[in-house]
Amino acid sequence: MLRRILTAWAASAASLFLVSRIVNGFHVETATAAILAAAVIAVVNGTLGSIVKLITFPFRLMTLGVLTLVINALLLMLSASLVTGFTIDTFVAAFFGSILLSLATWLATWLLRMVLPEKEDPKP
Repeated sequence: MLRRILTAWAASAASLFLVSRIVNGFHVETATAAILAAAVIAVVNGTLGSIVKLITFPFRLMTLGVLTLVINALLLMLSASLVTGFTIDTFVAAFFGSILLSLATWLATWLLRMVLPEKEDPKP
């Protein structure tokens, strides 16, 4: 379980660093900032993000999920405001950065799990 969490954390940090090199206005200054930002993003999405997405569920249905992209961008901007060394200049950068970050994190996590498969627990 811990291995899975650390793998996801590493994938998120690497993805943040990658996205900062691709999206203008999306900046991660150091690897330490990327690691810290990945943790803050996870906490913000797991707490505030869950609440906001629950409350806005009917509106997300009416907009066919587009509101989810907006919420993710706003949560990413909030996370950036909490971490030194991680900045997002505009909403547009946050919007496209959040989409690219989701795809990059998914791909990195998948690749890491292929390279480092989960060990099975021995049967008692």
